[in-house]
Amino acid sequence: MPLLSSIKKLGVRPALSLTIIVLMLLHVANILPLGFVNKLEQYTYDARLNLLMPNTLDKRIVIVDIDEKSLKEQGQWPWSSNKLATLVNTLFDYYQINTLGFDVVFVERDKSSGLKSLEWMQRNGLKDGAKFARELEVLRSGLDYDSIFANSLKGRKVVLGYYFLLNGRTQKVGRLPPPTFAVNSFDNTPVGVIDASGFGANLDILEKNSVAAGYFTFEPEADGISRRIPVLISHAGNYYDSLAVDMARVYLNAPLQAKIKKTSASDNYSGLESFKLGKNTIPVDEKVAALIPFRGRQGSFSYVSASDVLNNKVRESTLKDKIVLVGSTAAGLLDLRATPVQRAYPGVEIQANLISGILDNKIKARPAYTLGVEFALLLLAGLLLTFSLPALNPPKATLLALGVLASVLAIVAVSWLYANLVLPIATLLLMIGSIYFVNMSYGFFVGSRGKRQLAGIFGQYVPPELVAEMAKNPEKISLVGESREMTVLFSDIRGFTTISEGLDPKQLTQLMGEFLTPLTQVIHSNRGTIDKYMGDAIMAF
Repeated sequence: MPLLSSIKKLGVRPALSLTIIVLMLLHVANILPLGFVNKLEQYTYDARLNLLMPNTLDKRIVIVDIDEKSLKEQGQWPWSSNKLATLVNTLFDYYQINTLGFDVVFVERDKSSGLKSLEWMQRNGLKDGAKFARELEVLRSGLDYDSIFANSLKGRKVVLGYYFLLNGRTQKVGRLPPPTFAVNSFDNTPVGVIDASGFGANLDILEKNSVAAGYFTFEPEADGISRRIPVLISHAGNYYDSLAVDMARVYLNAPLQAKIKKTSASDNYSGLESFKLGKNTIPVDEKVAALIPFRGRQGSFSYVSASDVLNNKVRESTLKDKIVLVGSTAAGLLDLRATPVQRAYPGVEIQANLISGILDNKIKARPAYTLGVEFALLLLAGLLLTFSLPALNPPKATLLALGVLASVLAIVAVSWLYANLVLPIATLLLMIGSIYFVNMSYGFFVGSRGKRQLAGIFGQYVPPELVAEMAKNPEKISLVGESREMTVLFSDIRGFTTISEGLDPKQLTQLMGEFLTPLTQVIHSNRGTIDKYMGDAIMAF
């Protein structure tokens, strides 16, 4: 078989190493996908994120928290719309914030004022009560809490939040904002955007009076961890952007522009590569989602209690000119997500992280060319180890493998920190570890067996140092005859027959041991080889 003969000619260790390299390359090319490698890639991404995130406080963004304290002091959620209007007015008029976003949705009309009951009374019991009708009209403006809330949004940089349904449910509540991109905005380019089946949006009166609205929908990965946020979601052919992106757009006063990724110099397109907000770039993956640039664990942004804002207990400098997100960390409001940095992480702070990453141009990217980088690193590192490790002793082989591993990790870390690139690393780690393990295992089991065989065959006759030399360089051992000038020793005991007749077997054995052992040691110490023992005689050269 040509293949078998080629493997034999190449050697077992290089052949096994090349098999590992080919297996990893087939996985990268998606010809032979390995599920456990993808899981390992997720684990290494999470590890890099936790190890390399800055763990600093971003003072530009403040979270107004509907926390347990706020629920205790202001009442259970949802609050009345007039209280929300007071919150908005306080933030803009008293604290003079820059931009406000709501990580909550307002889908139901506020009936807490009693206006609906008074209108029912007018229609059904007091139709002729002119005085009651006049009084009701006077009171109406003060009792229509939704209108009061809507008026507080007018002319201000307020971005409302809403959600999409991605599980097949077709429920549609509230009014969607105008789409960010309309049908055919990408010239029929296949962009891979997630399609929503339904939505829960804000009241019509609120939507009309806000400057923008963005969804706060997440799509966790198969392991339930939220690592990215869809930048666009499609519904009924239109495309809508997320809350964080919309808030950054309003704050920067810049339009969201899509960058199409070309496959060649022609006008053939394969999808969206990134988005631009002025000078800021938002790279996206094949599902038009952006990796969340976590700054750290919960608390990477300042939190203030919503109740303290309503009561003017927060220092003005804490909120002045800031981007403010209204959200909740209260466990009962169920806005906690599993993330790579923390198992229960507030959804509102995830939005804050994405806004911060957009403003700093720190969104990590996985462009298509990282596939080529992964191929190149696999080949370079793999071939170096394949043909170097078999020629090295264990300490040097270990140093080489560690050096290659350190180099790969350095390339990955530098790309992450300074180029915002996420290079795949799982295949490289597996390849380096597997090739090293194969070579060390082969060297230990096969090499040790060879040494034991040599020692068993020659150890009794050949000096130990010669056995060690043969074990170290077995390829130099040859069974071909060779002509040399040698010194030959013949030695026996004079009168051995007479002596042996006077001894019993035990005494005779003891005598032969006391004679042959030191004589053998003398021969070996002079690099001699025992040819044979013949009773009391020794032949050596």
